Amino acid sequence: MAISLNDSIRYIKGVGPSREKLFNRLGIYTVQDLIYYFPRDYEDRSIKKPIMELLDGEKVSFDATVKGEIRMNRTRTKLSIAKADVVDSTGRAELTWFNAPYVKTSLKPGATYTFYGQIKREFNKIEVVNPIFEEAGNSKTTGKILAIYPATAGLTQTAIRTAVRNVFDEFHYQFEEFMPEAIRLNYNLVDINQALHYIHFPDFKDSFVEARRRLVFEELLMLELGLMKLKSIQQEERDGIEFEKSEKVEEFIDHLPFRLTNAQQKVLNAIFEDMKLCCPMNRLLQGDVGSGKTIVAAISIYNAVLNGYQAVMMAPTSILAEQHYNSFKELFEKEGIKVELLSGSLTAKEKRRVKDRIATGITNVVVGTHALLEDDVIFNNLGFVVTDEQHRFGVRQRSKLSDKGRNPDTLIMTATPIPRTLALILYGDLDISIIDELPPNRKKIETLLVGPTLEERLNGFIEKEITAGRQAYVVCPLIEEGEENTDKAKLKNVIDVYEAYKKRFPDFRVEILHGKMKSSLKDEIMLKFKEREVDILISTTVIEVGVNVPNATLMIIENAERFGLAALHQLRGRVGRGSEKSYCVLKCYSRSMTARDRMEIMVKTDDGFKISEKDLELRGPGEFLGIRQHGLPEFKIANIFADKEVLEQTTAVAKEIIKNKKENPEYRALFDKVDEKFRSVTL
Repeated sequence: MAISLNDSIRYIKGVGPSREKLFNRLGIYTVQDLIYYFPRDYEDRSIKKPIMELLDGEKVSFDATVKGEIRMNRTRTKLSIAKADVVDSTGRAELTWFNAPYVKTSLKPGATYTFYGQIKREFNKIEVVNPIFEEAGNSKTTGKILAIYPATAGLTQTAIRTAVRNVFDEFHYQFEEFMPEAIRLNYNLVDINQALHYIHFPDFKDSFVEARRRLVFEELLMLELGLMKLKSIQQEERDGIEFEKSEKVEEFIDHLPFRLTNAQQKVLNAIFEDMKLCCPMNRLLQGDVGSGKTIVAAISIYNAVLNGYQAVMMAPTSILAEQHYNSFKELFEKEGIKVELLSGSLTAKEKRRVKDRIATGITNVVVGTHALLEDDVIFNNLGFVVTDEQHRFGVRQRSKLSDKGRNPDTLIMTATPIPRTLALILYGDLDISIIDELPPNRKKIETLLVGPTLEERLNGFIEKEITAGRQAYVVCPLIEEGEENTDKAKLKNVIDVYEAYKKRFPDFRVEILHGKMKSSLKDEIMLKFKEREVDILISTTVIEVGVNVPNATLMIIENAERFGLAALHQLRGRVGRGSEKSYCVLKCYSRSMTARDRMEIMVKTDDGFKISEKDLELRGPGEFLGIRQHGLPEFKIANIFADKEVLEQTTAVAKEIIKNKKENPEYRALFDKVDEKFRSVTL
């Protein structure tokens, strides 16, 4: 019975019910899953050499004839050793196998075989230990480039390769082409049958490169098309608000106590263009810590209110919400715009009063936390939604806030620098703006890398800064000893460090902050730090996104090598917000050159986007993509760092297809494939 691509893996010859569960562990459930289960590496067994040309240390294939009988010996520990002498026209080699009694009956004197193994050559003696062998001229695993697959316990490489080979034998390389011919010709892509054949069974290195390029292009193009289709469906289905740009906006900007940067002005222009459209704006605003995202949001909110609509900003913590509330109150109340704060820290009576004023439309701008998502928060005429530090909120939370208005415009802000190529994947449903310029008044933070030998010198520096009236953050990777600490390295925890600092600095006010505390207590401690009632704050990364404390000039990060570069950059951004010189001290306890090289990147640059590019290069996209909440299909072969050029090509192609050719019958098979992949995706 012929099998189809959607059939269970168990129907492939050599799999069956017993191995099915092992394949399932690898995420392989159907025949198609196996076809698109690509090798992680290759072993080149295609190079053959005569015996005399074999070099010490190389792994290579060679043809040779068995000379004489196989010699079998057994050691005192009952280890069996098989030895064979083999020859070709150029010389001889001695082959040795340990615990392989089958060699005695498998190798026949006088017969010629293809051997593959690592060569050991001393003077003129050539030896190979545990070589693989097959009859010459009938090779399945020697004399060729062999795929190495990600495997699991109980499932060998041979079993995976055999299953893949059996599928290809079944289909006779008749996989349906869905990539339009015009695209394949324009971008020099091999057809689907060649691509799938050569990715699993490359004849030579160039064939693998061509196959991979086609499959990467295919994967990224379908991803871009899927995201663009979903986005266009959303826009077609919903009528948004057509905001006019009020003449008062420029007056408002002129009266600010500072001038906007060119980057801020450019982003504002894009936002105002979006606000004019009849479809809802859905824009991601990226900007480094201190780049001035909040004032851009404030000006956008101001325009929405002048158009007769309410606006809301949601922040991840009460203290951050209160900070935004105070900023907006100062900016807007002289303009006659009513601003309210809604957070969990308010009393029940205060909440009721705020909610009533929101519902009746008395309040123009609301700033709050998750409390905004409660069902009894009803807006009178919500038209503009801002989410600050969006990665702290789920997609559904974001949507729930927008659903409180009639398709309001949405601005989503993040200070987490994401390389543009990665942002296209993570936020393909959004338009992207970047503020890539810091205001001129921002002082450069000096970053220092220190080891454990400089501990006392660093303590003296802390004492000097605090005595001068400044404040310091100290960040640790753990909350308490032993927590998630499976490494041999002794990682610092906030509880022990807190006790050590209290003992070392008895005259200073030291406080502790971590994620296991109640939100109200965290907010209280953070407020005390802001109000200069705490000198040194010992914390985990909960302060990564936090309140503005201009008086804090010192950020000390324990076990800095344990943090991603992007996280270190975020932590560094907590200082340098006032007029005084600020410092970030990276305490690195690792002797690894890789760890120290990563730390040196932080010392050399303060460009968040360069740092995040490097972070992506060093750590790979997995950790970044782990924050994706939309259920997008996983990458099978593409690497968004290594394949940036292809991603840019496919983005351009996808835009062209969506714009001009989506009704073209030549693209029907491609769109069918996209629909199949995106069936369960929601944005």
